[in-house]
Amino acid sequence: MEPRPPVPPFTEEDAIKKVRAAEDGWNTRNPEKVALAYTPDSRWRNRSEFFTGREAIVEFLTRKWAKELDYRLIKEMWAFGEDRIAVRFAYEWHDDTGAWFRSYGNENWLFDANGLMARRHASINDVPIDEADRKFRWPLDGPRPADHPGLTDLDL
Repeated sequence: MEPRPPVPPFTEEDAIKKVRAAEDGWNTRNPEKVALAYTPDSRWRNRSEFFTGREAIVEFLTRKWAKELDYRLIKEMWAFGEDRIAVRFAYEWHDDTGAWFRSYGNENWLFDANGLMARRHASINDVPIDEADRKFRWPLDGPRPADHPGLTDLDL
């Protein structure tokens, strides 16, 4: 397997880069592209769903982004270790009725020696918001702009 830098052992700078790369990938809303950041046998817990492997990741993300429309995500590194990163995140989306939500969560990640994520454990809560209360308004066709505030700056 080709390494996906940065690779363990992580420095703080490496962990921050890894988190931003994950955020940028997820903001493409491209399940096939996102799945390549994970080991072929990656194990996930997302809310109450448990599954293994890239095919299952693609299926999950395809379902997710068919429901969570106009999805925009911000991730922030919370803590890191040699081959682990803890992340907090928030994302905004609306359903097919136009109702907006902000979803808050935490993820725990474990990486293999090539920098691919082997484990992802995510806990997430959804909060209804008014459209006027949205904070993530960058264009959908690209990543969050470098000058857009992060979670700490937005006090989220």
